[in-house]
Amino acid sequence: MTHPYIPNAEPGVRAEMLAAVGAASVEDLYADIPEGLRLRRPLDLPAPLASEQELVAHMRALLARNVDTTQVLSFLGHGCYPHHVPAVCDEVNGRSEFLTAYAGEPYEDHGRFQAIFEYVSMMAELLEMDVVNVPTYDGHQAAGTAIRMAARYTGRSRALVSGAVSADRMSKLRDFLGHDIDLVVAPVGPDGEIGEVEIDETYAAIYLETPNVYGVVETRGRELADLAHAAGALLVVSADPISLGVLAPPASYGADIACGDIQSLGMHQNYGGGQAGYIATRDEERLVAEFPSRLFGIAPTTVPGEYGFGDVFYDRTSFALREEGKEWVGTAAALWGITAGVYLALMGPQGMREIGETILARTRYAMDRLAEAGATVPHSGSVHFREFTIEVPSCDALLAVLREHGILGGVRLDDRTLLVCVTELHSKDDIDRLAAAVREGLA
Repeated sequence: MTHPYIPNAEPGVRAEMLAAVGAASVEDLYADIPEGLRLRRPLDLPAPLASEQELVAHMRALLARNVDTTQVLSFLGHGCYPHHVPAVCDEVNGRSEFLTAYAGEPYEDHGRFQAIFEYVSMMAELLEMDVVNVPTYDGHQAAGTAIRMAARYTGRSRALVSGAVSADRMSKLRDFLGHDIDLVVAPVGPDGEIGEVEIDETYAAIYLETPNVYGVVETRGRELADLAHAAGALLVVSADPISLGVLAPPASYGADIACGDIQSLGMHQNYGGGQAGYIATRDEERLVAEFPSRLFGIAPTTVPGEYGFGDVFYDRTSFALREEGKEWVGTAAALWGITAGVYLALMGPQGMREIGETILARTRYAMDRLAEAGATVPHSGSVHFREFTIEVPSCDALLAVLREHGILGGVRLDDRTLLVCVTELHSKDDIDRLAAAVREGLA
């Protein structure tokens, strides 16, 4: 059926395109999508709207059904976190020269290039690494790319992945790596950290997250780095940068590649948006050569005392090599890198330390209060940052009670396990209110 707004919808053109790619029908293009993910019915769309004002009214009615995390007391985290966003972050990233700029070149986009350079410089200082990339789409992509970098660097095709990662993260890693890198899942120990593991000379990397999916801070980083290096493998550590004002950066205990999501640095919770990933390494040419994404640096110009900002080692990217590139890189999340740079510049080392200390203290306070309210708090002897789990007879029943109190109590991991997120936005009174509601719900 020909559609006036869809290019190449004419049947003859469609048949020509299918023949060019060797497909008998459009259905062949979706053959690897599981049946359970297919809709198999028309979309539930409204009847055509005759005017713009009707469309606006319809969209407002749809949006009014959403309840965002600023309208209620929310303890939702699990990868997208409720941190304070300073007004200057929104002010800067809303400026037209940043918001609408796409790729650009140094001679026409110098200010944006400098802003990104400032971001990667501050991230490098925070991470105690030398090289940081322009942000990827999200932390999931950054983790997958970091493991693939390790595989290319070592020439190996196996990776040991901590079992204490989210189901979403594991799904993304399998999607991105599964066709040519064998992922072996490590056990989780009784303290919530990665369990006892062994690797051999077939492994490219050990992948660790800290804090992990349970909010537990991993403390065996040096041991795992030594284990990886003894086998000729790399240690890849995913760490949330907002924790690094109080927690040791991965480089300090031997990590070769650090990665993670920067959403916590000045980005709102946005219905799945506002995510961006970083990757960082030491300044070793062989390792830096495995970055697929753009790297920004500073260099002197022909004018004495003047400096410019632009791409470093550009000829290793798919922009330069096209189909010969080691890994494809498309649109990145540079806007969020600029936003994170504003946040880091505003906070400074002391601000990052203070926010980290605040989150550590409030997380522990919330753990203690919910335990007093009757919930079981696993791994209570371990250090937690921002998140922790509670075990209750029924997550669904408890969450229903909390919603009646205007509280989004956390993310349901399974029937009995709830992941609770506490940040600097949660006051002692907020936590006490949650504990009182949990006590009622469990009673």
